[in-house]
Amino acid sequence: MDLSALSTAILQILTPWSFFMLFIGTLLGIVVGAIPGLTGAMLIALTLPLTFYMEPFNAVVLLIAMYVGAISGGLITATLMRMPGTPASVMTTFDGYPMARSGRPGRALGLGITASFVGGLIAWGVLLTITKPLSILATRFGPFEYFTLIMMAMVLIASVSEGSMVKGLISGLLGMLVSMPGVDPASGMPRLTFDWYLLNGGLQLLPVLIGTFAVSQIIADTFDVQKKPERAEVANDRVLMSFRDLKKNAVNMIRSSFIGTGIGILPGIGASIGSVVAYTTAKNVSKTPEKFGTGSEEGIIASEAANNATVGGALIPLIAMGIPGSVIDAILIGALTIHSIQPGPTLFLTNNDIVWAMIATCLLANILMFVLMTSSVRHIASMIYLPRSFVLPVVAMFCVVGSYALNNTMFDVWVMLLFGVIGFMLERAKIPLGPFVIGFVLAPLAEEKLRSGLMMTAGDISPVVTRPFPLAFTIIAVVLLIWPFWTDYKRKRDAKSD
Repeated sequence: MDLSALSTAILQILTPWSFFMLFIGTLLGIVVGAIPGLTGAMLIALTLPLTFYMEPFNAVVLLIAMYVGAISGGLITATLMRMPGTPASVMTTFDGYPMARSGRPGRALGLGITASFVGGLIAWGVLLTITKPLSILATRFGPFEYFTLIMMAMVLIASVSEGSMVKGLISGLLGMLVSMPGVDPASGMPRLTFDWYLLNGGLQLLPVLIGTFAVSQIIADTFDVQKKPERAEVANDRVLMSFRDLKKNAVNMIRSSFIGTGIGILPGIGASIGSVVAYTTAKNVSKTPEKFGTGSEEGIIASEAANNATVGGALIPLIAMGIPGSVIDAILIGALTIHSIQPGPTLFLTNNDIVWAMIATCLLANILMFVLMTSSVRHIASMIYLPRSFVLPVVAMFCVVGSYALNNTMFDVWVMLLFGVIGFMLERAKIPLGPFVIGFVLAPLAEEKLRSGLMMTAGDISPVVTRPFPLAFTIIAVVLLIWPFWTDYKRKRDAKSD
């Protein structure tokens, strides 16, 4: 733990321009997270083109602040409208909305904001403590260790995706397939380009991301463009929790924060699963489980502490191993790559200042999020009632400009639109987008590591099962792959016997 490097990063972020990036990033994240249909992934994907000409330090501050703010902002609409601004706040609707409708919206928001703050601080503590030791361990990884780790991450992502595991695997494999057109890294010959020179450079990450997340959501929202949310005004009761409230809910808050952090560390799972597990755990150990779903304070706290804690947890594998802990982390990897920064075990050696900028921003953005949301939540809440007919064209314009700015070619715009349609069709088919994007990001790295390993061993793939780490990752991947099918078979067999 290098406290001097941390303090240096904090002082640099507190300089006027960097602090402005922190402030605007956190504020935009909260606002976008609070508007149903707009997500943190969409915001960060649209912001990437704006960071092309920024210093890497300030770009990282801006994007991490948006990440923290977006996950937190979703609780506003989840509480006031029963419409989670982000998928991570789905569980908050179960108790936040009933409490708001019973005349205590300020109380519900206060519980959620404080729980988000505590969850973020605990996750930051874990991020600060274990990231560097984990990166040192990861420097001992060879090509086969990385290849099997990536494969394990892909199976893990598919196994916890919404819907069936088969759909998660299909989504991940589609993402890997889409990443293949371009020049073969071994032979230098074009592959899957269909003699179309525009594909020789492959499909760029930015248009694919913007299309998959932003354009697909715009298409979906146009079907409900006239839909108006029911209003739930925030009363003038206290938003801040008292010391007595903190003491009463401390165990639930701390337990849920560690659950969220732990799940955030697992590659690709994300905040939604963290909040579900924490909420279920809180209900199972509660003395009043019957209150859950009717306005339970424990339910709000469990959901929000966990989903905010996953942000810090998800940054750990990104920094230490170059593996995205969530969809937004996959976009952050793209942002770092744009600035010629390679995430992974050597990041502490090659770009030490960027690592500490990420860690420091995670702390400062959580503090700023708490200040902004407690002081101006009533004003932010009023923005969720903006008509979609006004919001969607503006977002669409930013999508086109952002994609065109990448290479100043219309080809990237057409790619963006194509993947917007693909993303919309995948979601209509209940196929999750997370594995698709993470498969697209990780496939080139997996191919590179596998080819490197095979070149080192003259084509011998046996190290996958003869070395300890690759063997462990392979076994975990196989178990994760088989387990859902086994439990489904067992459930059907038991039902038949009954």
